[in-house]
Amino acid sequence: MERFELIAPCHFGLESVLKREIAALGYKITEVENGRVTFEGDAGAICRSNIFLRTAERVLLKVGSFEAKTFDELFEKTRAVPWEKYLPKDGKCWVKKASSISSRLFSPSDIQRIMKKAIARRMQEKFDMERMPETGSEYPLRVFLYKDKVIIGIDTSGDSLHRRGYRQMTSKAPLTETLAAALILLTPWNSSRILVDPFCGSGTFPIEAAMIAASMAPGMNRSFLAEAWTNLIPRSLWYEAADEAASMVDDSVSVDIQGYDADGDVIRAARENAERAGVAHMIHFQRRPVEELSHPKKYGFIITNPPYGERLEEKKDLPDLYRTIGERFKGLDSWSMYLITAYEDAERYIGRKADKNRKIYNGMMKTYYYQFMGPKPPKRKTGDGE
Repeated sequence: MERFELIAPCHFGLESVLKREIAALGYKITEVENGRVTFEGDAGAICRSNIFLRTAERVLLKVGSFEAKTFDELFEKTRAVPWEKYLPKDGKCWVKKASSISSRLFSPSDIQRIMKKAIARRMQEKFDMERMPETGSEYPLRVFLYKDKVIIGIDTSGDSLHRRGYRQMTSKAPLTETLAAALILLTPWNSSRILVDPFCGSGTFPIEAAMIAASMAPGMNRSFLAEAWTNLIPRSLWYEAADEAASMVDDSVSVDIQGYDADGDVIRAARENAERAGVAHMIHFQRRPVEELSHPKKYGFIITNPPYGERLEEKKDLPDLYRTIGERFKGLDSWSMYLITAYEDAERYIGRKADKNRKIYNGMMKTYYYQFMGPKPPKRKTGDGE
Protein backbone atom coordinates (compact mmCIF):
# COMPACT_ATOMS: atom_id res chain seq x y z
CA MET A 1 0.00 0.00 0.00
CA GLU A 2 1.26 3.48 -0.85
CA ARG A 3 3.05 5.41 1.88
CA PHE A 4 2.14 8.99 2.77
CA GLU A 5 3.64 11.70 4.93
CA LEU A 6 1.14 12.94 7.51
CA ILE A 7 1.29 16.09 9.63
CA ALA A 8 -0.41 16.30 13.05
CA PRO A 9 -0.59 19.85 14.48
CA CYS A 10 -0.88 20.21 18.27
CA HIS A 11 -0.67 22.82 21.03
CA PHE A 12 2.73 24.49 21.31
CA GLY A 13 4.68 22.81 24.10
CA LEU A 14 2.93 19.44 23.84
CA GLU A 15 4.78 17.92 20.89
CA SER A 16 6.41 15.26 23.10
CA VAL A 17 3.02 13.89 24.17
CA LEU A 18 1.75 13.67 20.58
CA LYS A 19 5.03 12.08 19.49
CA ARG A 20 4.52 9.30 22.08
CA GLU A 21 0.96 8.74 20.88
CA ILE A 22 1.98 8.43 17.23
CA ALA A 23 4.84 6.05 18.08
CA ALA A 24 2.40 3.92 20.13
CA LEU A 25 0.24 3.55 17.00
CA GLY A 26 3.29 2.10 15.25
CA TYR A 27 4.17 4.91 12.85
CA LYS A 28 7.62 6.30 12.07
CA ILE A 29 8.10 9.92 13.09
CA THR A 30 10.10 11.93 10.55
CA GLU A 31 10.10 15.43 12.04
CA VAL A 32 9.09 17.27 15.22
CA GLU A 33 8.66 21.04 15.00
CA ASN A 34 6.98 23.69 17.12
CA GLY A 35 3.29 22.85 17.12
CA ARG A 36 3.37 19.81 14.82
CA VAL A 37 4.68 16.27 14.35
CA THR A 38 5.24 14.68 10.92
CA PHE A 39 5.09 10.92 10.45
CA GLU A 40 4.82 8.22 7.78
CA GLY A 41 1.93 5.86 7.20
CA ASP A 42 -0.33 4.22 4.64
CA ALA A 43 -3.96 5.06 3.89
CA GLY A 44 -4.98 3.11 6.98
CA ALA A 45 -2.85 5.46 9.09
CA ILE A 46 -5.09 8.35 8.04
CA CYS A 47 -8.08 6.49 9.49
CA ARG A 48 -6.35 5.25 12.64
CA SER A 49 -4.64 8.54 13.52
CA ASN A 50 -7.91 10.47 13.21
CA ILE A 51 -9.76 7.98 15.40
CA PHE A 52 -7.06 7.25 18.02
CA LEU A 53 -4.95 10.40 18.54
CA ARG A 54 -6.06 12.25 21.68
CA THR A 55 -3.73 15.26 21.47
CA ALA A 56 -3.58 16.16 17.74
CA GLU A 57 -5.70 19.05 16.49
CA ARG A 58 -6.15 17.45 13.07
CA VAL A 59 -4.36 15.14 10.59
CA LEU A 60 -3.02 16.58 7.34
CA LEU A 61 -1.92 14.64 4.28
CA LYS A 62 1.33 16.31 3.20
CA VAL A 63 1.39 16.81 -0.57
CA GLY A 64 4.35 19.12 -1.08
CA SER A 65 7.07 21.31 0.38
CA PHE A 66 9.36 23.78 -1.36
CA GLU A 67 10.97 27.20 -1.05
CA ALA A 68 9.17 30.22 -2.49
CA LYS A 69 10.33 33.84 -2.23
CA THR A 70 8.13 35.34 -4.95
CA PHE A 71 4.50 34.81 -5.95
CA ASP A 72 5.65 33.58 -9.40
CA GLU A 73 7.73 30.93 -7.66
CA LEU A 74 4.80 30.00 -5.42
CA PHE A 75 2.55 29.61 -8.48
CA GLU A 76 4.97 27.46 -10.49
CA LYS A 77 5.97 25.20 -7.60
CA THR A 78 2.36 24.72 -6.50
CA ARG A 79 1.47 23.87 -10.10
CA ALA A 80 4.29 21.27 -10.14
CA VAL A 81 2.68 19.29 -7.29
CA PRO A 82 0.98 16.15 -8.74
CA TRP A 83 -2.52 17.24 -7.69
CA GLU A 84 -4.17 14.65 -9.95
CA LYS A 85 -2.71 11.97 -7.66
CA TYR A 86 -4.74 13.30 -4.70
CA LEU A 87 -7.80 14.98 -6.22
CA PRO A 88 -10.52 13.41 -8.34
CA LYS A 89 -11.56 15.23 -11.50
CA ASP A 90 -14.55 16.84 -9.73
CA GLY A 91 -12.81 17.47 -6.37
CA LYS A 92 -13.27 20.81 -4.64
CA CYS A 93 -9.86 22.07 -3.48
CA TRP A 94 -8.94 25.43 -1.95
CA VAL A 95 -6.56 26.89 0.61
CA LYS A 96 -8.72 27.08 3.73
CA LYS A 97 -5.97 28.50 5.91
CA ALA A 98 -2.53 29.96 5.20
CA SER A 99 -0.09 31.10 7.87
CA SER A 100 3.21 32.89 7.26
CA ILE A 101 6.05 33.49 9.74
CA SER A 102 9.39 35.15 8.88
CA SER A 103 8.70 34.78 5.13
CA ARG A 104 8.78 37.22 2.22
CA LEU A 105 5.31 36.10 1.17
CA PHE A 106 3.13 37.14 4.08
CA SER A 107 -0.35 37.99 2.76
CA PRO A 108 -2.64 34.99 3.48
CA SER A 109 -5.28 36.13 0.99
CA ASP A 110 -2.73 36.46 -1.84
CA ILE A 111 -1.17 33.09 -0.98
CA GLN A 112 -4.63 31.49 -1.02
CA ARG A 113 -5.60 33.09 -4.36
CA ILE A 114 -2.38 32.25 -6.21
CA MET A 115 -2.21 28.67 -4.99
CA LYS A 116 -5.85 28.07 -5.91
CA LYS A 117 -5.13 29.37 -9.43
CA ALA A 118 -2.07 27.10 -9.74
CA ILE A 119 -4.00 23.99 -8.64
CA ALA A 120 -6.80 24.75 -11.10
CA ARG A 121 -4.28 25.18 -13.93
CA ARG A 122 -2.66 21.81 -13.15
CA MET A 123 -5.98 19.97 -12.95
CA GLN A 124 -7.24 21.56 -16.18
CA GLU A 125 -4.10 20.42 -17.99
CA LYS A 126 -4.10 16.88 -16.62
CA PHE A 127 -7.82 16.21 -17.14
CA ASP A 128 -8.16 18.33 -20.32
CA MET A 129 -10.84 20.57 -18.80
CA GLU A 130 -11.63 24.22 -19.41
CA ARG A 131 -12.46 24.64 -15.74
CA MET A 132 -12.64 22.53 -12.56
CA PRO A 133 -16.27 21.48 -11.91
CA GLU A 134 -15.71 21.24 -8.10
CA THR A 135 -18.94 19.31 -7.60
CA GLY A 136 -17.39 16.38 -5.73
CA SER A 137 -15.78 15.82 -2.33
CA GLU A 138 -13.93 18.58 -0.49
CA TYR A 139 -10.12 18.67 -0.14
CA PRO A 140 -9.33 21.80 1.91
CA LEU A 141 -5.67 22.77 2.22
CA ARG A 142 -3.68 24.13 5.13
CA VAL A 143 -0.49 25.91 4.13
CA PHE A 144 2.42 26.88 6.39
CA LEU A 145 5.17 29.31 5.37
CA TYR A 146 8.20 29.58 7.63
CA LYS A 147 11.41 31.31 6.53
CA ASP A 148 10.24 31.05 2.89
CA LYS A 149 9.65 27.28 3.10
CA VAL A 150 6.14 26.27 2.04
CA ILE A 151 4.46 23.12 3.42
CA ILE A 152 1.11 22.03 1.94
CA GLY A 153 -1.25 19.59 3.64
CA ILE A 154 -4.76 18.42 2.76
CA ASP A 155 -6.97 18.40 5.86
CA THR A 156 -8.29 14.85 6.39
CA SER A 157 -10.17 15.61 9.62
CA GLY A 158 -12.68 18.35 8.81
CA ASP A 159 -13.80 19.60 12.20
CA SER A 160 -10.88 19.88 14.63
CA LEU A 161 -10.16 16.63 16.49
CA HIS A 162 -10.95 18.31 19.80
CA ARG A 163 -14.60 18.02 18.75
CA ARG A 164 -15.20 14.55 20.15
CA GLY A 165 -18.96 15.03 19.93
CA TYR A 166 -19.77 14.87 23.65
CA ARG A 167 -19.35 18.49 24.74
CA GLN A 168 -22.44 20.49 23.80
CA MET A 169 -22.63 22.39 27.06
CA THR A 170 -19.47 24.31 27.99
CA SER A 171 -18.56 26.46 30.94
CA LYS A 172 -16.75 29.78 30.88
CA ALA A 173 -13.17 29.57 29.50
CA PRO A 174 -13.16 25.81 28.84
CA LEU A 175 -10.06 23.86 27.87
CA THR A 176 -10.25 21.98 24.58
CA GLU A 177 -10.54 18.22 24.83
CA THR A 178 -7.17 17.73 23.08
CA LEU A 179 -5.37 20.03 25.55
CA ALA A 180 -7.04 18.38 28.55
CA ALA A 181 -6.03 14.91 27.31
CA ALA A 182 -2.44 16.07 26.73
CA LEU A 183 -2.18 17.54 30.23
CA ILE A 184 -3.43 14.28 31.75
CA LEU A 185 -0.93 12.30 29.67
CA LEU A 186 1.87 14.53 30.96
CA THR A 187 1.21 13.19 34.48
CA PRO A 188 1.91 9.71 35.92
CA TRP A 189 -1.83 9.26 36.59
CA ASN A 190 -3.36 5.92 35.67
CA SER A 191 -6.72 4.26 36.26
CA SER A 192 -5.62 2.77 39.59
CA ARG A 193 -5.08 6.25 41.08
CA ILE A 194 -7.69 8.76 42.35
CA LEU A 195 -8.29 11.83 40.17
CA VAL A 196 -10.17 14.93 41.35
CA ASP A 197 -10.86 18.12 39.42
CA PRO A 198 -12.21 20.72 41.91
CA PHE A 199 -12.99 23.21 39.10
CA CYS A 200 -14.39 20.74 36.61
CA GLY A 201 -16.60 23.12 34.62
CA SER A 202 -18.05 21.22 31.66
CA GLY A 203 -16.26 18.08 32.85
CA THR A 204 -13.46 17.90 30.27
CA PHE A 205 -10.67 16.64 32.57
CA PRO A 206 -12.77 13.89 34.23
CA ILE A 207 -14.33 12.81 30.91
CA GLU A 208 -10.99 12.63 29.08
CA ALA A 209 -9.47 10.73 32.03
CA ALA A 210 -12.36 8.24 31.99
CA MET A 211 -11.95 7.74 28.23
CA ILE A 212 -8.22 7.09 28.72
CA ALA A 213 -8.96 4.62 31.55
CA ALA A 214 -11.53 2.80 29.40
CA SER A 215 -9.21 2.72 26.33
CA MET A 216 -11.95 4.59 24.48
CA ALA A 217 -10.65 6.14 21.24
CA PRO A 218 -11.57 9.86 21.13
CA GLY A 219 -12.76 9.76 17.52
CA MET A 220 -15.05 6.74 17.85
CA ASN A 221 -18.31 8.68 17.70
CA ARG A 222 -17.68 11.27 15.00
CA SER A 223 -17.08 11.47 11.26
CA PHE A 224 -14.11 12.77 9.26
CA LEU A 225 -13.81 14.66 5.99
CA ALA A 226 -11.55 12.02 4.41
CA GLU A 227 -14.27 9.36 4.71
CA ALA A 228 -15.56 10.71 1.38
CA TRP A 229 -12.15 10.34 -0.33
CA THR A 230 -12.77 6.95 -1.91
CA ASN A 231 -10.15 7.77 -4.57
CA LEU A 232 -7.45 7.61 -1.84
CA ILE A 233 -8.87 5.61 1.08
CA PRO A 234 -11.04 2.49 0.63
CA ARG A 235 -14.12 2.60 2.88
CA SER A 236 -13.05 -0.76 4.33
CA LEU A 237 -10.09 0.91 6.07
CA TRP A 238 -12.42 3.21 8.03
CA TYR A 239 -14.51 0.21 9.08
CA GLU A 240 -11.38 -1.67 10.17
CA ALA A 241 -10.14 1.27 12.27
CA ALA A 242 -13.58 1.72 13.85
CA ASP A 243 -13.79 -2.03 14.65
CA GLU A 244 -10.30 -1.90 16.19
CA ALA A 245 -11.37 1.02 18.39
CA ALA A 246 -14.58 -0.71 19.48
CA SER A 247 -12.70 -3.92 20.38
CA MET A 248 -10.38 -2.05 22.76
CA VAL A 249 -13.03 -0.41 24.94
CA ASP A 250 -13.32 -1.62 28.53
CA ASP A 251 -15.68 0.73 30.36
CA SER A 252 -16.09 -1.74 33.24
CA VAL A 253 -12.70 -0.73 34.64
CA SER A 254 -12.89 0.36 38.29
CA VAL A 255 -11.88 4.02 38.75
CA ASP A 256 -12.19 6.86 41.26
CA ILE A 257 -12.64 9.99 39.10
CA GLN A 258 -14.42 12.99 40.61
CA GLY A 259 -15.43 16.40 39.32
CA TYR A 260 -16.55 19.27 41.57
CA ASP A 261 -17.79 22.75 40.82
CA ALA A 262 -19.52 25.40 42.94
CA ASP A 263 -22.13 25.98 40.20
CA GLY A 264 -24.96 23.44 40.13
CA ASP A 265 -25.95 24.25 36.53
CA VAL A 266 -22.40 23.61 35.40
CA ILE A 267 -22.36 20.24 37.18
CA ARG A 268 -25.61 19.26 35.42
CA ALA A 269 -24.03 20.17 32.07
CA ALA A 270 -20.93 18.12 32.93
CA ARG A 271 -23.09 15.09 33.71
CA GLU A 272 -24.87 15.46 30.35
CA ASN A 273 -21.53 15.69 28.55
CA ALA A 274 -20.31 12.55 30.33
CA GLU A 275 -23.50 10.73 29.32
CA ARG A 276 -22.88 11.60 25.67
CA ALA A 277 -19.27 10.40 25.99
CA GLY A 278 -20.46 7.07 27.43
CA VAL A 279 -18.48 7.46 30.67
CA ALA A 280 -21.05 8.94 33.10
CA HIS A 281 -21.00 5.74 35.19
CA MET A 282 -17.23 6.17 35.70
CA ILE A 283 -17.32 9.72 37.13
CA HIS A 284 -18.75 11.16 40.35
CA PHE A 285 -19.81 14.77 39.74
CA GLN A 286 -20.82 16.88 42.73
CA ARG A 287 -21.65 20.49 43.47
CA ARG A 288 -18.92 21.39 45.92
CA PRO A 289 -16.78 24.54 46.38
CA VAL A 290 -13.01 24.21 46.54
CA GLU A 291 -13.13 25.13 50.26
CA GLU A 292 -14.65 21.69 50.89
CA LEU A 293 -12.07 19.73 48.90
CA SER A 294 -10.99 16.63 50.85
CA HIS A 295 -10.42 12.92 50.35
CA PRO A 296 -9.65 10.21 52.93
CA LYS A 297 -7.32 8.18 50.71
CA LYS A 298 -3.64 8.70 49.87
CA TYR A 299 -1.71 9.15 46.62
CA GLY A 300 -4.43 10.87 44.60
CA PHE A 301 -4.14 13.47 41.86
CA ILE A 302 -5.65 16.91 41.45
CA ILE A 303 -5.67 17.87 37.75
CA THR A 304 -7.46 21.15 37.21
CA ASN A 305 -7.90 24.45 35.38
CA PRO A 306 -8.87 27.00 38.08
CA PRO A 307 -10.09 30.54 37.31
CA TYR A 308 -7.32 33.02 36.54
CA GLY A 309 -9.14 36.32 36.30
CA GLU A 310 -10.05 36.74 32.65
CA ARG A 311 -11.95 39.88 33.65
CA LEU A 312 -10.37 42.69 35.66
CA GLU A 313 -12.93 42.58 38.47
CA GLU A 314 -12.20 38.89 39.06
CA LYS A 315 -8.47 39.39 39.63
CA LYS A 316 -8.95 40.77 43.15
CA ASP A 317 -10.35 37.37 44.25
CA LEU A 318 -7.40 35.36 42.95
CA PRO A 319 -5.04 35.59 45.97
CA ASP A 320 -7.71 34.14 48.30
CA LEU A 321 -8.71 31.51 45.77
CA TYR A 322 -5.18 30.23 45.20
CA ARG A 323 -4.43 30.41 48.92
CA THR A 324 -7.44 28.14 49.48
CA ILE A 325 -6.24 25.75 46.75
CA GLY A 326 -2.86 25.54 48.52
CA GLU A 327 -4.44 24.91 51.92
CA ARG A 328 -6.77 22.17 50.66
CA PHE A 329 -3.93 20.51 48.75
CA LYS A 330 -1.74 20.59 51.85
CA GLY A 331 -4.51 18.81 53.78
CA LEU A 332 -4.46 15.83 51.38
CA ASP A 333 -2.13 12.98 52.33
CA SER A 334 0.65 12.29 49.78
CA TRP A 335 -1.25 13.74 46.81
CA SER A 336 0.06 15.35 43.60
CA MET A 337 -1.41 18.45 41.96
CA TYR A 338 -1.23 19.49 38.31
CA LEU A 339 -2.69 22.91 37.64
CA ILE A 340 -2.88 24.96 34.41
CA THR A 341 -3.36 28.71 34.79
CA ALA A 342 -2.38 32.07 33.31
CA TYR A 343 -2.14 33.55 36.83
CA GLU A 344 1.55 34.31 37.34
CA ASP A 345 1.30 34.55 41.15
CA ALA A 346 -0.16 31.05 41.49
CA GLU A 347 2.85 29.55 43.30
CA ARG A 348 3.10 32.52 45.67
CA TYR A 349 -0.43 32.10 47.00
CA ILE A 350 -0.49 28.29 46.83
CA GLY A 351 2.42 28.61 49.22
CA ARG A 352 4.80 26.23 47.52
CA LYS A 353 7.08 26.28 44.50
CA ALA A 354 6.12 23.76 41.84
CA ASP A 355 8.46 20.83 41.25
CA LYS A 356 8.09 21.48 37.52
CA ASN A 357 6.59 24.32 35.53
CA ARG A 358 5.81 23.97 31.84
CA LYS A 359 4.88 26.88 29.58
CA ILE A 360 1.97 25.98 27.28
CA TYR A 361 0.11 28.16 24.79
CA ASN A 362 -3.65 27.74 25.07
CA GLY A 363 -4.55 29.38 21.77
CA MET A 364 -2.73 32.71 21.95
CA MET A 365 -2.75 32.79 25.76
CA LYS A 366 0.45 31.91 27.58
CA THR A 367 -0.34 29.58 30.46
CA TYR A 368 1.73 27.63 32.98
CA TYR A 369 1.30 23.98 33.89
CA TYR A 370 2.41 23.82 37.53
CA GLN A 371 3.34 20.32 38.68
CA PHE A 372 3.41 19.63 42.42
CA MET A 373 4.52 16.03 42.76
CA GLY A 374 3.66 13.85 45.71
CA PRO A 375 5.37 10.57 46.66
CA LYS A 376 4.76 7.42 44.67
CA PRO A 377 2.64 4.77 46.39
CA PRO A 378 4.56 1.68 47.61
CA LYS A 379 4.70 -1.19 45.15
CA ARG A 380 2.26 -3.99 45.89
CA LYS A 381 3.79 -7.26 46.92
CA THR A 382 3.11 -10.20 44.63
CA GLY A 383 3.56 -13.93 44.90
CA ASP A 384 2.19 -16.75 47.01
CA GLY A 385 1.94 -16.07 50.72
CA GLU A 386 2.81 -12.40 50.44
